[in-house]
Amino acid sequence: MPFLREPSHILLLLIVVVVLFGAKRLPDSARSLGKSMRIFKSEMKEMKEDGKKSDNKDQGSEEK
Repeated sequence: MPFLREPSHILLLLIVVVVLFGAKRLPDSARSLGKSMRIFKSEMKEMKEDGKKSDNKDQGSEEK
């Protein structure tokens, strides 16, 4: 990402985010983003496990 190559660019981005959202809303936003990421990761893990289970069932029915 060529935009964030220098520390001054990152600092400018942080200032813009604080101005747009306000310092009071940032912790709440970060908390809800973290919760969303945890839910997303657990759903992805569950989907992978379901895929493995269905693959095992398909292989078991072919062997009979």
